[in-house]
Amino acid sequence: MSSPRRGLVLGAGGVLGAAWMIGALCALEEETDINTTKVDLLVGTSAGSVVAALLAAGVSPEEQRAHQLGENLDGSVLNGVELDYDALGGRPPTPWPGVGSARLLAAIVRDRRLLSAPLVLAGLLPRGRGSVDTLVNLIDQIVPRWPKHPEFLAVAMDYHAGERVALGRKSGSSVRPSQAVAASCAIPGWFAPVEIDGRVYVDGGTASIASADLAAGRNLDEVYVFAPLAWLASPESMSPSLWMLQHWRRALTRQLSREVDVLRAEGTKVTVIAPTAEDLIALGTNPMDQQRRLQVLETSLRTSRAAFRGMRRRRVRQGVRVRQGGRAVSDHRDVRHHADVSHARRRGRSS
Repeated sequence: MSSPRRGLVLGAGGVLGAAWMIGALCALEEETDINTTKVDLLVGTSAGSVVAALLAAGVSPEEQRAHQLGENLDGSVLNGVELDYDALGGRPPTPWPGVGSARLLAAIVRDRRLLSAPLVLAGLLPRGRGSVDTLVNLIDQIVPRWPKHPEFLAVAMDYHAGERVALGRKSGSSVRPSQAVAASCAIPGWFAPVEIDGRVYVDGGTASIASADLAAGRNLDEVYVFAPLAWLASPESMSPSLWMLQHWRRALTRQLSREVDVLRAEGTKVTVIAPTAEDLIALGTNPMDQQRRLQVLETSLRTSRAAFRGMRRRRVRQGVRVRQGGRAVSDHRDVRHHADVSHARRRGRSS
């Protein structure tokens, strides 16, 4: 019997989102028979594009975890390769004055289908001055050319048209993987937009936190979606800033739900991996706060192990399996309701 065709979708989430995904990917490999460097498709957005690019080059989650910890593994291509987290910055540098993209705002006015809070904010925010050169150097060293297998797509957004663009091997010989990753990671108002072949790009997370629907139409049997910015669980106590953030994330999660439904309609089995309540506390409110990076990594490894073990025990028979605080939800359309009810029950027990 042939092996199932699998895809991995790695979403946006900043420095901390990358650490969280690496921990979760390590747990996935430990608790299943899946080799994440041997899947058929890798879709990466923003931080997810960095992790996905390394997976596409054969760099395992365990190697990436060791690199995060500052350790060397025998034979790892990451040994001695530096990534300057401080250069990415815990706070954005002062941006250029003025509106970032008047053309994007005009495109939204012309086409109401583009109307969303993230796109409007991307157009309004001044152009960032930050640099992603440290990421470019990393990817240039490890992924100098597009791998033939697995297929790797880095998701960015056209800064003028508001169009989501998947950059990959078929994008043209002039586009390097490092350029695609840089474009995917160019957070509006933080990092400078990236120009490729006359088009200007910013962070793909402004269009979608995961772009899971880009895995559709590829004859995949199973897709795992890792979404650091999704909100499927609520901590029992939250700071005011985290409480406000949950409403933003829940709106983004509803879009993810619609994307997952596209895959489900094709008969693809989808597992959405999202932060548990414990993860959310570790992640905090600033996804670029690298001081929390190792705490997030180890928390994710622990909670993800428990979640995958729980999934295996429950043996969900069909539909979408969703990690939410270690429990499985069989129908993705009920996820938001399930999370709200669970939180209400916890509040009721504590009152």
